[in-house]
Amino acid sequence: MPHFNSPLEALSHWVDETPDRVFLRQPIDRKFIEYTYQEANQEVRKIATALKALGVNSGDHVALLSKNCAHWVMSDLAIMMAGCISIPIYPTLGAESIHDILVHSESKAVIIGKLDDYGKQKSGIPEITKIGVELYDIQETHSWETLITQHEAQKETPAQNSDDLMTIMYTSGTTGNPKGVMHSVGSFAQLINTAIDVIKLPDNPAYFSYLPMTHIAERAGIEMSAIYRGATVSFPESLETFAEDLSSVQPDTFFGVPRIWQKFQEKILEKMPQKKLDKLTGLPILGNIVKKKIRTKLGLNNSKANFSGAAPIAVSLQEWFMKLGVEINQAYGMTEDCILSHFNLPGANKFGTVGKALPGCTGKLSEEGEILIKSNCLMKGYYKEPEKTAEMFTEDGFLKTGDIGEFDHDGYLSITGRVKDQFKTDKGKYISPAPIELEMSKNTDFEQICIVGTGIPQPIALVIPSESGSAKSSEEFNSSALATLDRINPGLEAYEKIAKVVVMKEDWTVDNGLMTPTLKVKRNRVEAIHMSMYPEWFKEEDRIVHE
Repeated sequence: MPHFNSPLEALSHWVDETPDRVFLRQPIDRKFIEYTYQEANQEVRKIATALKALGVNSGDHVALLSKNCAHWVMSDLAIMMAGCISIPIYPTLGAESIHDILVHSESKAVIIGKLDDYGKQKSGIPEITKIGVELYDIQETHSWETLITQHEAQKETPAQNSDDLMTIMYTSGTTGNPKGVMHSVGSFAQLINTAIDVIKLPDNPAYFSYLPMTHIAERAGIEMSAIYRGATVSFPESLETFAEDLSSVQPDTFFGVPRIWQKFQEKILEKMPQKKLDKLTGLPILGNIVKKKIRTKLGLNNSKANFSGAAPIAVSLQEWFMKLGVEINQAYGMTEDCILSHFNLPGANKFGTVGKALPGCTGKLSEEGEILIKSNCLMKGYYKEPEKTAEMFTEDGFLKTGDIGEFDHDGYLSITGRVKDQFKTDKGKYISPAPIELEMSKNTDFEQICIVGTGIPQPIALVIPSESGSAKSSEEFNSSALATLDRINPGLEAYEKIAKVVVMKEDWTVDNGLMTPTLKVKRNRVEAIHMSMYPEWFKEEDRIVHE
């Protein structure tokens, strides 16, 4: 598999070598519209010409507001082809947040693609050049479709040097305001070339893209990886068609956050209860047929490398999938290190850890146990935030991750908590919630868990029931929750023991601002809303409290 120094070099290679291979597959009204490498390249080059004609100059910042779709990838490439710097914006953000990012990033133009409700977001876009994609019913000052009929394809391909700024990625963040992480062309090049060497996939693999491309994992692991590997990328049409679309694609690799893997498990167990599943999969010959049928239905029968990241995944969930022949490799990285960090890999996978350092990455622990990372893929800094940038690095150039961890004797890294997630009960004891939450997540009746305890004597667990938990009566759910408390409390220190489980009325979602776009709980937002109730809940007689 060839290595490339930049995305545009990789694109040019595949356009020359395999112009007619399908690059992007976009479902519209249950049919896939397909763009070959040559067709996508032509649209990319025409939009690059159009951007210049609209007054966008080389080096300007151009924003991209869209859900994952064929035009997300083509827009990003067109921005590079015009010699500009891309500013991806999460498609779930409200008008105010969109406005803040566009102003802070000094974006001169914005390309608007597939969105759920652009009408509510439109007011957040200031008076800059706007290009809308009509295929997704976006009506804007300029139309993508019209522009590609009016402009010739740009002939020259600009040089992308390793140290050139390629993108500014605004973090979703579980705490605080988003910060613009600046990454160079070279960061992505080294990451993807390393991945090509260590993650073995067929030539020109099939990919399925559904997690936000605005997030580093999808941007690198799907978009950039696809461009470098000459892959075919398919997208889901909607949340309702997700399962059908994934099953039809059967990708060669799959990345999911823990909540996605939990959802897969729930759907399987809805159709086949655990006892029946154990019985059927335990049978000789027939068991393998059943497992293959389940994998095919999920869309994972062809996947050579399955990954989980963004939050810890329970070992019990990894073991459950392993019995079906689906090996989940937990990986670890962040926007600031361009995810060149620690990965479990097929054939070198230790459950409960986030793997070993990838080639080119050095990991170590500070005296306080904080994970520190060094590589050539670290961010250039936070855009217009020199003080915050300086706070992120040690004197010897290591990135401070904010995560607490430990290495085992084989070099596998385990995450044991977040520096900022620790809280102090009114007994003066510090609690690290992550390991307790992970242990509680073994109960499939819980969808989301947040251990809190500021200002009360003992920690309590705020939980959102899963579909299976919600289907149970209050008595059944309470019994299940009590059993979890009785299982985990004996193994905790006296000051860590969970006093109550509080069942929340309202779901935590991306839309209500209580989860990040990668489905991590925004602990600070949950705390801000509910902290005043902790003493009252703690005083309740029952160990299971319904909000």
